[in-house]
Amino acid sequence: MVRKILKFVGIALVVSVVAGIALYLFGMRAILDGGGGVRLGFVQSSDAQADLIARHREAQKASSPPPVAPAPPPAPAPSNTGAPPVPADPAEVIDLPTPAATTTRYWTDFRGPDRSGHYRELPIRTDWPAGGLKPLWKQPLGGGYASFVVADGHAFTIEQRGQQEVVAAYDVLTGRELWTNASNAVFREMMGGDGPRATPTFHDGRIYAVGGAGELRALDAATGTVLWRANILDDAGATNLQWGMAAAPLVVDNAVVVLPGGSNSNSVVAYDRVTGKRAWSALDDAASYASPMLVTLGGVRQILVFTATRLVALDAGSHAVLWEFPWVTQYGVNASQPLLLGDDRVFVSTGYGSGAAAIQLTKDGDRFSVRELWRTNRMKNQFTSSVLHEGHIYGLDESILACIDAATGALMWKGGRYGYGQVMLASGHLVVLTESGELALVRASPEKHIELTRFPVLDGKTWNHPSISSGYLLIRNLNEMAAFDLRR
Repeated sequence: MVRKILKFVGIALVVSVVAGIALYLFGMRAILDGGGGVRLGFVQSSDAQADLIARHREAQKASSPPPVAPAPPPAPAPSNTGAPPVPADPAEVIDLPTPAATTTRYWTDFRGPDRSGHYRELPIRTDWPAGGLKPLWKQPLGGGYASFVVADGHAFTIEQRGQQEVVAAYDVLTGRELWTNASNAVFREMMGGDGPRATPTFHDGRIYAVGGAGELRALDAATGTVLWRANILDDAGATNLQWGMAAAPLVVDNAVVVLPGGSNSNSVVAYDRVTGKRAWSALDDAASYASPMLVTLGGVRQILVFTATRLVALDAGSHAVLWEFPWVTQYGVNASQPLLLGDDRVFVSTGYGSGAAAIQLTKDGDRFSVRELWRTNRMKNQFTSSVLHEGHIYGLDESILACIDAATGALMWKGGRYGYGQVMLASGHLVVLTESGELALVRASPEKHIELTRFPVLDGKTWNHPSISSGYLLIRNLNEMAAFDLRR
């Protein structure tokens, strides 16, 4: 009897191992969510995804490109309709007429103007149907966690396609791929996933994009032509972070500011935005994952840098340190964006049990003194960022949406599980892109959590921040991208 049992166990073990190997070969992987939870799922390799994109683009190239009609007037009807995209060959630059409705240069930075996550350009429609909005278009794209920036009717992002990091330009109204610029680079990370993390920046007809392993490219936004390139890690003598370079480049006057995190005044490095020559550098801090911000506090233009151990401000002109606020977290992960609460107050929040705090700045000669106003553990932005609306802060406390009073830090409400997704503010409402790829519309009210609608839009883990320009919402994740017409 014992021999029979052992034989049965042995056969079962062999079958389990063979089945496990087979599932692995077909793409079964352990997938981690933002909180470290594990689930099994099928994951397509970056090479297979690149093949899928190539076939998709080639099939559409064979189709006759549709004419681009003048932008229709905003429709009062609740439904959204649009033609399917017809992208072009990635190597081909297409010159399409662009409707005037999308020719603005508004959402040109990570999380929009001021990097605040607040869309103010136009009012958006908030009468989303219960069954969800119909996308203008939806199509595959490469991996990574960058979001879109938008200018002149074109949306720009950076993706992993096989063994290449690809900066791509798309037509906002059709999704048509206008150009791509590829670089042989792969950033691999088992916990978070492969691909570039940093959102590109548009400025004055140029795209500045940082890859996961530190390559900085300056490209002509109209054609994708490389104007100059540098590897910020090599230049700064720095090593890459565990989860890769994630900070979006910041244009300050005539320089592009990046965060390689090197020692010997190489933590913050600026390149001349036209020539690519090094312009200046500062600090010795280890880097983290938040993007630098250009702000005005106390009447002084300054660059906020959230390093692995502190929030620090550099004078935008002299690059001298104006003030600092120590903030140490587990693993050195400071990934959320600081939030301005006024012309002398700043909010900061991180995950891994750290919580949040508000500080007040007072000008003291050539520097500022810093006073902590309050601290709370009721808002922990792990790698999302909060938004401010009418004296209240809204954001994801780990994976649950919460609202706190900006003056006191008191919790107003907490409700609604959205995973480790992203939150933005528009027309008094929160547009939430959940970790599982759903879109939700939540009223920005301190009274209670009011979710108006929620529906699935993307397949797979979604950590990418949504973007809105000219009333068009653009979203993406590791596998797909889509657009929605939110104009009133």
